[in-house]
Amino acid sequence: MTTAAPLPAEARGYQGHRAGPVTRVVAAVIDAVVVALLIAGGYLSWVGVIWLLDPRGFHLPNTTAFFNLTVVLAVLTCYLALGWATTGRTYGAHVMGVRVVDHRGRRMPVLTALARAGFCTVFPIGLLWCAINRNNRSVQDVVLRTSVVHDWSRHAPWSRVPGVEQAPGQP
Repeated sequence: MTTAAPLPAEARGYQGHRAGPVTRVVAAVIDAVVVALLIAGGYLSWVGVIWLLDPRGFHLPNTTAFFNLTVVLAVLTCYLALGWATTGRTYGAHVMGVRVVDHRGRRMPVLTALARAGFCTVFPIGLLWCAINRNNRSVQDVVLRTSVVHDWSRHAPWSRVPGVEQAPGQP
């Protein structure tokens, strides 16, 4: 009985290399859909609680544009930071086979993940810099010394990533 290789032969040459703009944009679109679904679920839950508390006087809650924008930015920032600080990837990154790593090719510390998430949320145009940068790095990557690399492995190896400086004592 033969077993399938965990990584197709065609993809092995890209494993660990920085992801390009198309892969990153597709992952971002998937993440935007996930965040929209999270926000819609939160809103529907909020509406459900209001209805349960007062079904006769129920009306849809009115929100301001400022409130809506604040919720979107907060949920997006938390979603990105949580994914990057724990596994190095969000759902979109998982689907596209990429992972965000620090300058040593390892998982980002929580504060770095939070800073990158905030930076990506308030300055999303900086992500497009990866299309121009010869190393496929966004403004956020350059400033915070991070990289988005191809990684189809299920679990983060936090090991050697080509072109990324390694920690002292790392193989």
